Amino acid sequence: MSEAAAAARSPAGAFSGFERMVAWRYLRSRRKETVISVIASISFLGIMLGVATLIVVMAVMNGFRAELLTRILGVNGHLIVQPLDSPLEDYAQVASRINGVAGVKYAIPLIDGQVLAQGNVGGGTGALVRGIRGEDLAKISIVSSNIKQGTLDGFDAGEGVAIGKRMAENLGLVLGDTITLISPEGDVTPLGTTPRMKGYKVAAIFEVGMSEYDSSIVYMPFSEAQLYFNMDGRAQTIEVYVDNPDNVDALKPLVEQAAQRPVDLVDWRQRNETFFSALQVERNVMFMILTLIVLVAALNIISGLIMLVKDKGHDIAILRTMGASRGAILRIFLMTGAAIGVTGTIAGVLLGVVICLNIESIRQFFSWMTGRILFNPELYFLSQLPAKMDPRETTYVVIMALALSFLATVFPAWRAARLDPVEALRYE
Repeated sequence: MSEAAAAARSPAGAFSGFERMVAWRYLRSRRKETVISVIASISFLGIMLGVATLIVVMAVMNGFRAELLTRILGVNGHLIVQPLDSPLEDYAQVASRINGVAGVKYAIPLIDGQVLAQGNVGGGTGALVRGIRGEDLAKISIVSSNIKQGTLDGFDAGEGVAIGKRMAENLGLVLGDTITLISPEGDVTPLGTTPRMKGYKVAAIFEVGMSEYDSSIVYMPFSEAQLYFNMDGRAQTIEVYVDNPDNVDALKPLVEQAAQRPVDLVDWRQRNETFFSALQVERNVMFMILTLIVLVAALNIISGLIMLVKDKGHDIAILRTMGASRGAILRIFLMTGAAIGVTGTIAGVLLGVVICLNIESIRQFFSWMTGRILFNPELYFLSQLPAKMDPRETTYVVIMALALSFLATVFPAWRAARLDPVEALRYE
């Protein structure tokens, strides 16, 4: 005790070696302090799991949004140009002028139409036919670089179409088979309009990794789509892909000016506003809910430290008698509680990073263990579970966890510092 007495009487500064030594001794488990040690361990685990859960959930939701955004904006244009005054017969010239606008990657004339698709399996499925030129389809890299079977060479010359992998599986189609497309807008006869039915060879099968597109989109040569949808010599819309999707508002006046005709401009945010707004709301709510896990762990620190102060009342009296100041007692218990929060936060960050880096392997493992498909692509649109950590968000999580941990130690440490040597003997 002589070393401790000398250290207590020495005029060492704040957070001196003596204070750190006492705080460390209070953290170590002893037989008679089992309950306190268990509470400290639960607090540590709670903060670790809370921080790790927050990091993983935020990373998965960021990855989910980023992957969806990449695929949605990879398949669909960032800006849709639709004519208001007359049919878009000069689509080639309009697209060429829009291509010249700074910030525009490329402008693609398109023809869209809803059809019923039938294959070798009974029944059919709804499909979106997109009439597009072969050179333009090659520019949509998310499709052209993910051709699983077949090729897009000679796409304009033949009557073959490109379909998604999931559609091919649902309709029982393989490369070279015939897919039958039925459109309600067919030929006009004396008996009325009859549906148009025509078969096309499957020339290519693609997989963009988004279930909705892989199961519903059919790419058709532009000239054939003009004949099929009775739009000879015309295009329906022009889809514009830009360098920076977030800067699309600044490009709208320039694109409208380049069109040289009255047009209606719809950007990607307007087309997907409800979807991405729902994702943002869900993300914010999940952050608030999961923060409660860290808060509960911080409350455990309070209860553990209060019990520790009660148990160490006799020691506090001795330290004060030896000359330790109220500030020293305060800092000792602050370091004791803060150590739990800091180590729990560090462990939580490490655990969260490890899980994020191996999230897909973990998903596959649990799918194998349970014998069920977790994160079904049919429900969640994506074929893999994505995780994208945001350094700024991770920093916010760490700061929040540390702040709650430090705040949780203030009251027990203040209570310990307020005890005088005589009153402290009552906590013996």
